[in-house]
Amino acid sequence: MKKYIGLFFGLLLPFFISAQGDFSIQGKTSKVVIPFKMINNLVFIPIKVNGVELNFLLDSGVEETILFSMEEKKEVSFNNVEKIKLRGLGSEEEVEGLKSANNVLETHGLSSSGHLVYIILDQSFNLSSHIGIPVNGIIGYKFFKNNIVEINYHKKKVIVYGSKSKIKQKLEKKFKTIPITIERAKPYIQTNAVVDSVPMTAKLLVDIGNSDAFWIFENNKIKLPKKNFPDFLGKGFSGDIEGHRAKIEKFSIDGFEFKRPIVSFPDSSSIKNVKMVPDRIGSVGGEIFKRFTLVLDYQDKKLYLRKNSRYNEPFTYNKSGITIQHNGLQWVQETVHMETVQVANSFSDVSYDGKKDDNFKYKFALKPVYEIVNIRKFSAAAKCGLQAGDIIVSINHERPYKYSLQQINQMLKSEDDVWITLEVERNSLILKFRFKLQDEL
Repeated sequence: MKKYIGLFFGLLLPFFISAQGDFSIQGKTSKVVIPFKMINNLVFIPIKVNGVELNFLLDSGVEETILFSMEEKKEVSFNNVEKIKLRGLGSEEEVEGLKSANNVLETHGLSSSGHLVYIILDQSFNLSSHIGIPVNGIIGYKFFKNNIVEINYHKKKVIVYGSKSKIKQKLEKKFKTIPITIERAKPYIQTNAVVDSVPMTAKLLVDIGNSDAFWIFENNKIKLPKKNFPDFLGKGFSGDIEGHRAKIEKFSIDGFEFKRPIVSFPDSSSIKNVKMVPDRIGSVGGEIFKRFTLVLDYQDKKLYLRKNSRYNEPFTYNKSGITIQHNGLQWVQETVHMETVQVANSFSDVSYDGKKDDNFKYKFALKPVYEIVNIRKFSAAAKCGLQAGDIIVSINHERPYKYSLQQINQMLKSEDDVWITLEVERNSLILKFRFKLQDEL
């Protein structure tokens, strides 16, 4: 008999709760501090799995621990393995996977034994190419369940507290306290919105594993605003997630108000495998939470928020219409400037004039290859003739490997109406395109 497990990127998994697998602080320390990398509003932390360090997306929108992109980590050993089928967000069907019990996870003095993990075998599901750094898994409910977890987006630190009484006094004093509910192992919050001049309350998933500000699911009462554009929203376990982006008048979370935020409306085909909790209409994600220091307390069902320096940043989006990802590595020859100074052979060598010689040497280094994998219909990039599959040769006359993937994406989100010049390789030909970033909303 096949076993089916639903999951999505904000993912749905079977309701499986056990004392085993929960994270706890080792020793007598009152807290542990875990540095993280923040890319595209997402939080990535290092965690050792059975002694091998992997890179995980921290995601309050998932219940179980999921591993993928394991081809470079073959030395990881797993216990009690059985085959399963996985389904989730995205328009395609199930993928093959494994379930493994009794694993040990640990990071910076935080440890979990008897941990259940799900392993995606399909190597085409690869977040690394979309993020720009190695990503081996996603971790959620078990990390948050029994701990007070602070995510400091400004300092890029995750802090897990062991002494709850002391930290709660600080939180009540310095943070805004917001009630949450925990349903199917995920946190939900009540918010308020104004869409097409219609005020409404909105029950949303607190989803720090979603890089957008908000996702809203259309229904009989909520309709897509007239001014919108179709877009690629992300990658799910069952395929690409398509939808639309639009602006709404206002969104507020217990007094924290955001005017004209950009909201994503996923297509119904992309969310067909999502089992909704009652009254949920969407998610609030990293584009909002990066503007705060955030603390989640699952046991007391509280969310704490405090503004940081990013609170008033404008809402932006990729105005180019192209989605770029890593597509392997290439060897690149680099010139290294070596500056040498002539020195006298002896104290009597009075001809020394202290002049410098300029020498060069060459080295080869592996650099990322960037490929356009998606073109938004009717976008500036589509109109100028760029195509999915084009390999980027230069960006504004600079080699693309001089930038990280995040830097390129940030460039394409410019508030100003700037021009972008791209050289691409297509069918062994070098083609040049130029387009202007323009706000479609």
